Amino acid sequence: MGKELDGLGYLPLHIILSKLSPSDIIKVSCANKRLRGSASDDSLWAQICYQELQLSTPQDDHGNPLPCFMLAYQLWREAFSMYPWPLVKRVKRCWDKLKKWFNNNFPEAEATLRRGASESDIEQLQTLLKVKLPLPTRLLYRFHDGQELPDKENPRTASSSLLGIIGGYSFYNHSVNVYLLPLHQVIAKTRYVIRYLGFSSRSKCIIVASSFTFSRKVFFLNCTNGQLFVSTRKPLTDGEMIPCVPNTLIRSVHDLYGEEQQDAMLLWLEEHGRRLENGIIKVRKEGDDRSINLFPEVPPLCVTTVTNGVQVRASAVFVPEFADLLDEAEKFVFAYSIRMSLLPEGCVINGMTFVSCQLNRRHWIIRADGEVVSSVDDEAVIGEYPLLHPGEGEFVYQSCAPLPSPSGSIEGHFTFVPGRLADPGGGPFKVQVARFPLEMPDYVF
Repeated sequence: MGKELDGLGYLPLHIILSKLSPSDIIKVSCANKRLRGSASDDSLWAQICYQELQLSTPQDDHGNPLPCFMLAYQLWREAFSMYPWPLVKRVKRCWDKLKKWFNNNFPEAEATLRRGASESDIEQLQTLLKVKLPLPTRLLYRFHDGQELPDKENPRTASSSLLGIIGGYSFYNHSVNVYLLPLHQVIAKTRYVIRYLGFSSRSKCIIVASSFTFSRKVFFLNCTNGQLFVSTRKPLTDGEMIPCVPNTLIRSVHDLYGEEQQDAMLLWLEEHGRRLENGIIKVRKEGDDRSINLFPEVPPLCVTTVTNGVQVRASAVFVPEFADLLDEAEKFVFAYSIRMSLLPEGCVINGMTFVSCQLNRRHWIIRADGEVVSSVDDEAVIGEYPLLHPGEGEFVYQSCAPLPSPSGSIEGHFTFVPGRLADPGGGPFKVQVARFPLEMPDYVF
């Protein structure tokens, strides 16, 4: 092949080399001096680095700048030589997608991502906890060693407890916001539950993510089978946990030579990135604090209805930390979020326009597997009577509903009056809330 290629001009030779794999380019470069020079052309390696690693500038795996793309590719291959290269590329794409979204939408959370862990850091964790991390999880930590965690002892940093890249939700006095733990915290928290809560070390489960608000929500990775679990209402000693990813998708978690290695951690983070990228979940601001809110924002999980100028958006999220799989009546718990606002044209009733309207009552029908399990007809929402004006931000409130099954729905209406309750401009009218689902998802966050 060397002789045939040797007679070609620069451009045809460059095109041919660009169609070869990096290993084949190295082989061709050994044929003669001219081919070696062409194979060293940095524009060729820039193309390879972009195609395989999405690198637009030459840098190593820690982001340090390098003089050329050829050296960058070489150092990347050396840094991850113990891992299947297709898996390295997949894990990098996962992190790149997440970081791009965070950079554009929530940079203060991206700033909490730690530098990648070393192989010695990973080996130390495996020795201390007597586990063997699944290959995809090892690689995820090689790129980023979790997040910098908030300082709970400093009340001035309270808002930093909402920077978890997994996010959360709140209702009543319950609030969660989930962080990815750095390896040293994985060790500390796993040892704590083994030593003080009687959690069995034989389970080979380690804590990899946790809420850093005052409400508990903990995620465990089973290092043997690669499944990710979330704790329920039961104490950890009972071992009652819910899988976060369908078992059928997990495979080859310890096999260096298996096809398409994927554990629950990688699948979970990829799905999280997809939801963020598609706008299914978004950053929500409450007061001065911003956080990723897990209540869905798009159909079919989020429904929107407009009645007489009043818009209501509604969606729900499964709350695993409140689930009790042995309780027949309240086995599953769902939090739901209601966002109501008055459209710019105001409240329009029988051709008359009002610049405000106020909620008086609510009526809910809650179903499980199609059967009505609860009906609510009462005044106010969470003790409030929201007064809506055109163009103002949404009035948002959260509540929860327990169900005996993992599938159900809520629908109903609110009763408003035009103007104000103290000085109504007309009779009461109903604002419909379309049926929205309460569903235990395939991926639990």
